[in-house]
Parts: sequence; structure tokens; C-alpha cells
Amino acid sequence: MSYNRKRQNLLNKYPAIHDLMLKAKKRIPEVAWAYLQTGTTHEHLLERNLDAFKDVVLIPSFCKGQLAPKVETSILGQTFSAPFGIAPIGLCGLMWPKIEVLLAQSAARNSIPYCLSTVTTETPETVGPHVGSMGWFQLYPPREMDLCKTILDRASSSGFDTLVITVDIPIPSRRERTKRAGLTTPPKITPKFIWQGLTHPSWTIGTLKRGLPRLRAVEEYSEFRSMMSVEKFVAGQLGGNISWDYCQKIREYWKGPVVIKGLLHPEDAEQAAHLGFDGIVVSNHGARQFDAAPSPLEVLPEIVRLVKGRTTIIMDSGVRSGLDVLRALSLGAEFVLLGRAFIYGVGAIGRYGGDHVYEIIKGDLINNMVNLGIESFSEL
Repeated sequence: MSYNRKRQNLLNKYPAIHDLMLKAKKRIPEVAWAYLQTGTTHEHLLERNLDAFKDVVLIPSFCKGQLAPKVETSILGQTFSAPFGIAPIGLCGLMWPKIEVLLAQSAARNSIPYCLSTVTTETPETVGPHVGSMGWFQLYPPREMDLCKTILDRASSSGFDTLVITVDIPIPSRRERTKRAGLTTPPKITPKFIWQGLTHPSWTIGTLKRGLPRLRAVEEYSEFRSMMSVEKFVAGQLGGNISWDYCQKIREYWKGPVVIKGLLHPEDAEQAAHLGFDGIVVSNHGARQFDAAPSPLEVLPEIVRLVKGRTTIIMDSGVRSGLDVLRALSLGAEFVLLGRAFIYGVGAIGRYGGDHVYEIIKGDLINNMVNLGIESFSEL
């Protein structure tokens, strides 16, 4: 069967992200699923992110003749086939073995960016050759500048062109759902864990071939290679409350576009634009960090009013459809990132899951542009 025929069959079988989520839930073990789905504290922000999109209504206009929407988008010196890309997710290989490589390949095939996390289960050197010119690298800033430069050098030499500095992890958050599911470091081999492996054979076989998920990109900097030692290193040396001066030093060192990710306060967005950063990501970390935060959509209009035209505005958290992408663009975002949706795709159907999610989101985006009566995002 040709790839195009297979792709159409998949679209008939799984036409929406929700369908992929239900399929992925059956194939991914409970402990990994809990890590993917969790928010923080009471998880109210997970629902707030989704509800915020429902509150954005767009008024259609008709009698415009045949429409041919154009969704190609240029930001940060690059042109992408659509106004969305793949967001960084830490410990990605826990959800599916070698998923970083699979998503990098999907991004390259479809000309959208893939952002690799610092706390990845594959190294930049492994992923870089697969992502081509579509590679972004997300940095959890080390507290020591020498280590920071070492990691940046590895990312740059591996072919990642755009740097995304994540600043919204001043302290690790409480993620109660993962604790209830039994996720520990290192994993405890309990009867429940063994049963999950036996009842999810595709995940288990792939994991046995690749090896248990490890933070391979940073483990060499830890005193010991054990998962517990590496986790302690990450908690003690990466992230924290960094300063604007520190971000500026990173910006001066990196030889490409630099984006600040995790901003919600308009004054922070104003400062990033004032200091000359190439872009910002308006984000609440997928509702995984601070449960009392607003959704990005709630603060987006004020941020757009303050900084649009001086820096590129990207948005993530809660995006599940092409219509959600359109809603974010209507409020002034220039680009959107999705994380969980792409994990659902690979978890549900494997190698081409990322391509399938791309097709769903792009197709839904174009469909809703026609329903709205527009051919370009400038008409929003």
C-alpha cells in the first residue's frame, strides 16, 4: 500500500486528535500516560486552557466565491508549511520509544519546526540528522554558564538553529497524578509495573530494544549515570529563577534566533521585546507548573498590544485542533506550538503518527478558514 493511500485510510479511521488520544491511551502504559496527561496541584489549569479556546468565537462572512486558503507562514527567518510546530516535551521517550527521532522525521517531511527538550531521552547528536533545517532546541538554562555553553555548542553543532529558552520553571512543580500512578526514579519493578508491560506489548518491545528511558542529553554531566543521580543533577543544576542578564548572555552566545518561552505577564513580554529577543512563547507550560496561572489566550491580547511588531509572538498550551490554531492567530499570535497532540499520534499509530497529526491540524485549519470566509491570516 502506498504511503498516500495509507495516509488517507488513517484519516478515515482517526479524523480528530480526540480519536488518536483514545487509541494512544490503550497502547501507552498507565504510568507513562499519567506523566503525559498530568497538570499540577488540583489540575484546574488543564481545564482552563481548553475552556479558553471555547470562549473565542469568530464570525463567518459568506458570498465570497471559491476560496483557496494559504497557510504557509514565515517567522524567525524561516518559512514553514503551516503556522504550527511541535513543542518540546521532557522525558518524551517514556511515552514511546525513540519518539524524538520519529517526530523529528515528521517535522522534516512536513516542513514544520520540531523543538527538542534539554531533558530529552535522545541526544541532540542523535536527533539532529533527522530534523534537517527544522530543528529548534529548548534550553533549561544551567546555573553555570560554562555548562550552558557546552550544551549550546552540542545543539548548534547537531544542526539546531533556533534556541528556545524556557524560563517558567523556578522550582519543580507538584504533579500528584504521576505519584498516584507509581512513577518513581528509578522505576520500581512491581507486579503492577510488570502487568502494564505485559498488557502494552508494542510499547514494551520498543522499550526493550531501545532501553529504559534515560535523560541521555544531560546524563554525562552528572556525577553518576544512574537515573536517580541524573534526576538530582537536573533538579539542582537546570532551571531555577534565572535573570534577564543571564538570558542576555545566552542570546549573545547563540548564533541564531533566540526565543523566550513561558511568559504570561505583559511586563515580561515587554522586557523581552525591549532587550531584543527574536520571539516569545506565551505559555503556562501546558498547565504543568503553576495551577493558578491564566491561560495564554487570556493574556495574549494585551501582550500583542504591547509588543507585536517588535518581536515574534508564539503561543502554546491547550491547542488540540486547527480551529484552536485559528483562534490563537485571531488574537494576535503569529505561530502556535502543540505538544500532547503529536504524542497521541505516535502513541496511536507509530512511525507516521506525527505526519497524521500534521494532516489533521492543517486540514482542520484550512476547513475552518473556508467556513470563516478568509484566504489568509491577515484577514483575521
